[in-house]
Order: sequence, then C-alpha cells, then structure tokens
Amino acid sequence: MHFGVLGPTQAYAADGTALPVGGGRLRALLVLLLLDAGRTVSPQRLVDGVYGARPPQGAANALQSQVSRLRRLLPAAHIEFGPAGYRLDVDPQRVDVHRFTALAGAGRAALAAGDPADGARLLREALGLWRGEPLADVAAAPFAAVEAARLRQLRLAAVEDRVEAELASGPPGAPLVAELRALVAAHPLRERLHGQLMRALHGAGDRAEALAVFARAREVLAEELGADPSAQLVALHTTLLRDDAAPPSGVARLPTPLTSFVGRDRELARVGALLASARLVTLLGPGGAGKTRLAVAAASRHDTPVCLVELASVPPGSAVAPAVLAALDLRDSGLRAAGRPRDLTDRLVAALTDRRLLLVLDNCEHVVDDAARLTARLLSAAPGLRVLATSREPLGLTGEACCPVGGLPVPAGPVPPAAATGYAGVRLFTERAVDVAPGFTLDADTVAAVLRICRTLDGLPLALELAAARLRALPVAEVAARLHDRFRLLSRGDRAAPARHRTLEAVVGWSWELLDAPQRRLAARMGVFAGAVDLAAVQAVCAPADDDVTDALTGLVDKSLVEAAGGRFRMLETIRAYAVARLHDAGDAARVRAAHTAYFLDLARAGDAGLRGVGQDRWLRRLDAARDDLHAALRRAVDDGDTATALRLVAASAFYWWLRGLRGEGAALAARLVDRLDGAPADLDEEYAMCLLVATLAGAGDASAVATAGRILWDRDRPPRHPFLLYLSGMASGPPPPHRLALLTDRAGREWLLGADPWSRALGALGTATVHLLHGRHERARADLTDALAGFRALGERWGMILALSTLAETAYREGDADTAAAPMAEALRLAEQLGSTLDLAELLRTRADGRLLVGDLAGAGDDYRRVRRIAGPAGAPELVAAADLGLGEIARRDGDTDRARALCERALTRCPSGWFGAEMVRLAAQVTLGRLAAAAGDAAAARAHYLRVLTATVGVWDVPTVLAAVDGLLRPLLDAGGHERAARLLGATSALLAGTGAADAPGRAPVADALRAHLGAAAFAAAFSRGAGLTRPRAVALLNAG
Repeated sequence: MHFGVLGPTQAYAADGTALPVGGGRLRALLVLLLLDAGRTVSPQRLVDGVYGARPPQGAANALQSQVSRLRRLLPAAHIEFGPAGYRLDVDPQRVDVHRFTALAGAGRAALAAGDPADGARLLREALGLWRGEPLADVAAAPFAAVEAARLRQLRLAAVEDRVEAELASGPPGAPLVAELRALVAAHPLRERLHGQLMRALHGAGDRAEALAVFARAREVLAEELGADPSAQLVALHTTLLRDDAAPPSGVARLPTPLTSFVGRDRELARVGALLASARLVTLLGPGGAGKTRLAVAAASRHDTPVCLVELASVPPGSAVAPAVLAALDLRDSGLRAAGRPRDLTDRLVAALTDRRLLLVLDNCEHVVDDAARLTARLLSAAPGLRVLATSREPLGLTGEACCPVGGLPVPAGPVPPAAATGYAGVRLFTERAVDVAPGFTLDADTVAAVLRICRTLDGLPLALELAAARLRALPVAEVAARLHDRFRLLSRGDRAAPARHRTLEAVVGWSWELLDAPQRRLAARMGVFAGAVDLAAVQAVCAPADDDVTDALTGLVDKSLVEAAGGRFRMLETIRAYAVARLHDAGDAARVRAAHTAYFLDLARAGDAGLRGVGQDRWLRRLDAARDDLHAALRRAVDDGDTATALRLVAASAFYWWLRGLRGEGAALAARLVDRLDGAPADLDEEYAMCLLVATLAGAGDASAVATAGRILWDRDRPPRHPFLLYLSGMASGPPPPHRLALLTDRAGREWLLGADPWSRALGALGTATVHLLHGRHERARADLTDALAGFRALGERWGMILALSTLAETAYREGDADTAAAPMAEALRLAEQLGSTLDLAELLRTRADGRLLVGDLAGAGDDYRRVRRIAGPAGAPELVAAADLGLGEIARRDGDTDRARALCERALTRCPSGWFGAEMVRLAAQVTLGRLAAAAGDAAAARAHYLRVLTATVGVWDVPTVLAAVDGLLRPLLDAGGHERAARLLGATSALLAGTGAADAPGRAPVADALRAHLGAAAFAAAFSRGAGLTRPRAVALLNAG
C-alpha cells in the first residue's frame, strides 16, 4: 500500500487501486497515524487530534471504534495496538510526506556536497509529490492548522534549495526569474528568496534590477520588522555593487562526508521534530556511535543557516567561545583596534542577537560545563538561535531535549542475506567492506560471519568501519573469529565500564594490535597532533631520524585509523585518545611533544617572515590550516613552564593573529604567561613586550602592561627582531608623546627603531604619516604615505597597502579633495575584500563615510554609514555601529533634524565601549556634536559640559580636529561676546589640560587663537594665554568650568 497527505488524503492498495476513506474523523485518524508511520502514537494524542477539546464520553471506546472502522476500510493496512498506543505498520517511504522529507534531505545533502545537478533532480522529485495544500480534506481537524503550516514551511525550504541548486547548475533563464518574482511577492520577509532573485537577475545580466531588489527588500524589512537586511544579503549587495565576483552561494557550512550515510531514518525524523519544538537538542551516545554524522545529516535538512563548531581540538577545561567565534568567522579588524576588547561571549551575543541560525556544537563532553554556560547565555539573548549538540552527557539545561544515539539495528538471530540488508548495521558493514574489498558480497557463505561481527560490535558505526577495514587483508570469517577472541579476553577486564565503551575500546585495541611495528609507532606519535596536518609535519614530528613515514601512514589510512583529505591527515578523537595513551605507555611522550612544539615554533617564525611579502596569501592559508596545532604548542609551552618557547611562539604568531582578526587567539595564554614572569627574561625583552601587548589588545592586560611594553620598545640598544612591536604599541597606547616623535619622524632614527629591511621601512613611514595626519600636517603625511605605499607594493604586502591607501584617501578627504580620495579608497576596499575580513571592509567604509561627511557629500556618507551599521552589527562590533550612529547623527544635525541627531549621538555614546583610544575618539566626537546641538538650542551650560568632557579626557585625545572643534565650541561664545582677555586665558587653560598628549599644540593652532591675537595683539594674547597655561590641572578644570 501507499498513502498521501500532501493534498487530499489518499490510500492505494498494492495493485494501485484507490481506497476511499470517508468521514472527516476517520480521515483525521488515518492522517495522524500516517504522519507517524511506523511509530506508535498514544491514544491521548489520537483523541486530541480527532475530537479536539471536547471528546465524547468514553473517548477510549470511541477511538477504538474509529480504529475498527479504519481496519475494515483498509484491510491490508496493519494497525497494531500495544501498551503505548496504536501503530500503522507501513514503511514511511510509502507515505508521500516521509518520502518528500527523505528526498528533500538527500537533495540538500547533494547540494552541500557540491553536486547541484543531482540535488536539483532530487528536490524536483520531492516537490513533485505535492498535489495541493497539505491535509486539504482534514483542514478542520484540531491538529491540522499547525501541522499544515509546518509542512508548508518545509516545502518552501525545499523550493529554496531547488532554486539554489538550479542557480549553481548554470545560467538562470527567464522562467526561473519569473518564478522567483512570484515567490518574493508571496513571501516578502523571506530574505533567502530576495537574495536568490538578486543572483538570478545578476546572472541574467540585469544588475540594476538586482540592486533594486535589494533596495525593496530593505524597505520591506524595515517597515514590517523594523530590521536591517542580514549580513549575508548585505554581502551579496556589496558583491553586486563591485560586479567583479560570483555571489555567495549561501550553502550551509557543513563538511562534505567522505562516505555514505547509512540508516538513522528514525533518528533523523526525531531530531527534526525536536528541533522544530526545542531550541536545544543534544544527541547523546558513546564514542563511535555516529553522533557527528547524524548531527551533520540532521543539520543539512534544517531550513535555517547552519554553522558547525568542532570542539574536539579544544583542550579540556578550556573556553568554548573562541571556537564558536572562529567557526562563525567573527574576526576583529586586521587594520585598527577600533574598540576596547570585550568578553568573547559578549561579542557572540552581539553577533547572534538578531540572527536565525542552527549552531551545531560537536563533541561537548570534555568541555561540557563551559559549553552549557555559553549555550544558556546565547539562547537567552538570541531568540532566532537553535543549538544542536553532540555529547556523551547532557548539557543539563532547562528545556534541553535529548535524543539517544546508540548502535545501528542488527538482527538478533540468524536471517538470510536478503533480510539482513534490511538492518542498517549490516548495510553499513557491507558498504564499507565493499569499499576496501570490492569483490566482497553478502551471501549465504558470508552472512553468518557478518552478523556475528555486527552483533559483537553492538552495531556501533565506528567499530563496524574499523572491522570492515580489516577485510583488505583478512577473510570475513577470520575477522569474526579474532573479534570473538578479543571480546572473550576483554570480558575479564573492567566490568564497570559501559558496554559500548568496552566495545569500542576492544575494537580499537584489536585494530592496533594488527598493525606492524612502524605503523604502531607512527600511530602513537600522531596522537600529539591537535588537528589535521600535512606530510611534512608528520615526518618532522613523528620520525625525524627514521625512514620515510609514507608507507606507514598509508597503512594507517587504509585501516581507517587516520583520515586523509586534501593532503592533510587527522585522527578521529576516539582513536587519538587511544594513541595518546599508547604514546605514554611507550615512554616516548616527552620527546614527541618537544618535537611537536619545536616544529610549530619554526613554522610560526617562517610564517611571520613570509606574511610580509608576496607569499602572504600562501602563508595565510598554511597558518590557517595549522591553527589548532600552533595553539596546542603554545598551550603546552605555557602549561609546562617553558616560558622562553612560549614567548617566542606568541611573538612569532602576533602578526598572523592581527592579519586574520584573531587578536584573542592567544590572549588568555599570553596573560597567564606574563603573570608568571617578574619581567622580561634575558634576551627576550621584545618577545615579552609582544606578549604584554597581545594580552592587552584582547582585553587581558592593563595600562601598566602597555607602558612596560613601550619602555622596552623605545629604550632598546640594538636593532629590533620584531618590527611589528611598534604597530602593536601604537594600537594600544596611541601615537607616542612629543619627546619621542622626533625619533620616529627622523629617517635614521626610524630605521634604528624599526630596522632597515624594506617592510620595516615601509611600516615606519606609515607610522610617521599617521602622526602627521593627526596633527593636520597633510603634505608631510602624504609624502610618507607615498613612500610607505611604494614599499608595501614592491613587497606585494596587502595589509600594509590597505593601510597606506586608506590613509592617503583620508588625507585627501581632510583637504576637501574627494576626487583624489576615490581611487586609493577603491583599491583599499578591493584588497580588503581579498583578505576576507568583514570588519576590515566595515572599517574602510566608515573611513570613506567620515571623508564624505567632511567634504559635504551627506548622501554618500549616509549610504556608507548605513552599510557599516548593517555589516558591523551581525559581526558583533558595537564600536563600529556606534561610529556609524555618530556619523548619521551629524548628518541629521546638518539637515536640521535635531531630535534625531541627539538620539543617534546618545545611542553612540551608550553603545561605544570606553577606555580604548580608538573607541574614545568616537565618544569624544559624539560629545562635540552633542555640544553643538546644545549650543544651537540655547543651553550654554550643557554645551560647555560636552566640550569639557573632550578636553579633560585622559584617553583618546589624539584626534586634533575633534580637539580643535571642542576648543572652538567652548571659547567662541566668549569671543563673540567680547571677552577676549578671558578667552585667551581659558585657551591657555586648555593647553594645560592637553600637555603631554598628542594634541598638546592644538590650542595654539585653533582658529580662536588667531582671532584672539588679532583682537588683543601678540603680547597681550601671550600674557593672558600664559596665565592659563601655567595652572595646575585641577585649577585649569575649575577655571574652564566657571566659563
């Protein structure tokens, strides 16, 4: 028989004859049983679904009567009754809704695996099962509305996936564009459809209309939800504006499985149902049960974006938030430290608050406490978030829905080969056996041994795969016999261990014993690696003085103890744990760990040099691939008290971390390291200073650490080993004080400070130019920037080029020359997109917006500020959102909308983190705009208070234009009222406040200073100014407060 519910209810006999099911309640009962085909449905659920809130007297008897009628109508349908309820004994794949779900999931998986043509075929077949509205002739049933809505959402998600597959398969035609227009009209809040229509139009050559779709989507979302478009839609819009790259595909970021996924249909359905009703679902089971594969398969069927976080490489007891940030690709800006570092969980909260996402946390058991804390915080803050976790124990949170994952089904007794293939455990073993022994077949000669293996191994997928791998060398009967002997010996061991734990340990141990000596030695040593590594790393760490490891490594791959993909090799965590234990047993752990640390220190040092030239792309990719092991080497050095190695690793990794926006990568370990040291060890002063700054720039240090690093930088008596130290110091403390500027602005002094190699010279010129720009010395800034750009361009070093180009554009904007600024800013944006950092793009757009505001291009500035806000919000960067709010507030002020201007500036102050010089410059600029608004409203006291907050600040007082604006706002009313002598004295008092800062000379260069000299004469002005400048800071503040 087969059945249908995706339209009017249908039932067909085995010969295809339609079987009518009359009566609304009878159809409702059948539909309820079909929705859970093959599973038991409780009587109470059936009563509620058939009769609703007013069941008849004797509801159980009434239900039994309906079931009897249904049995008579459908005599070939077996409706079973048991203690838990009623069960329709039918293969779910004979029911259209379950067939649809399976086909749609397979299509989605094919799409994720890079086969859009097959994905489109499967999805079209799935959608072809629909005959109209779901549950059409039981619409009045109590359960129908909710269930039909759920099915419609699943269908819409499948349509979106089919469109995705067709877009990926070839150029879109007019029918697809027309279909997408209709879908967008019917579902105007579905952002994925808007994005697909934009891509289809773009592919069809209508870029202008594609951009217009984005504009309409933004309007609809703002009007209906009060929300901005998602970061993904904004990124697509940015791509179309550039019109120089393929749009992002939007496929969920899930790994492509190397082997087929066998069985688990029931578990997949259960996980899908749980995710529909619960926001935290945990797959529970022993190691080797296949929790990860099940999670990936379930996530690929989910109708929201997916992010997989692999926690296996996170050390026990460590924080989980850095791994989640990395998986979400939430980086810091690699250009500037725009805001004070925040708690990483706060960053995640800021990024996820308004997003719809399924977060898959894989392998939580060894970090379960921190995983639980983080999950609770994120779920409470982000209503659109769902979490699918895999673990050997629950997270223990309220509302957690647990789904046990055990072994695959295997026959309890002897069955013929045809029947055996109906069991997923047997199918998995057989498929893997054929992979390694293509001539293997499940037949009358092999079925007994296969069943014995599957039962012995409790159907555990990993154990079955390891056993199947032995068929490369052994007959299946011998594999079965050897496993039996192994388990007989194991039964004498720890009987308290869980049965499935003993099963997996036994099969791994048995596989281990069948290795030859070189393979066992290599496998044990490979346990030291935290992630996937290349052949060079395996050779250097595991066999530096031995023969070539290629043969032994190939043997480990063949025996499924090591996975190989893309030229890199890794062990599953279960096998790695066994390998580590064997390494300790062999007494070889200390030597191999030392070799691992030495290898990755050398790699970090080579990468530090390689990142400064034409090989930057290649080294970024290489260090990206080695991140897990670089971090593991650093952690080991810190844990073992090897401070010299740890300091060298931090210093060698710092530039990579900065380029990749990973300032927090080693910050906690760097902080632990410096806490153990009373000062810089001999000959490691620069490394110590780098370590202080790495900790501080990620929020784990303080001002004293910055000062100590600064003294090391400026007081050296030899050429530097780490020229990047100057940049880090500048990011932490701002430009140097005046007495050190002379050294930086002198070419010979700069080369002594940084070194004479080309990269260091270019960096020195960039640093000097930045100081000149902040002081308004535009010609000198441009000359140094031109030198810096030439130096970085000759090296092919894009990070330096971006900084030089964007600062050249900023210089031109400050001079009012928008035309000259356009080309370098456009090149900087293009290079930033190549580096792949969303926040760098937002930072540059913010720079361009500030420049456009300076030259009076309010419309262009407003567009850029809004783009910054849309990008920075989902990226978890509230300091950039605050900067955008401030810019929009200044535009509103100039447009005369004072209420909106004040609200935006106050919001910028609220959102912008305090205490960090880049963010403080935003806060001080906001105070200037609020001062101007207060003055325009006639509130002189409030205006003066705002301006004084700028002049009395202790952090961030380097932006001379902001300081000059505050000075002018504070003193201009007094000048206009004729109080010239007092105004000159107050100007001197501002000089007293700013002494020792980067804006120390600003009062003397302020426009009000020129006006006062003209009114008073040079001598009288100097006398009055000196009386104010000679005051102590408290007296200067008191004088300025008095006005």
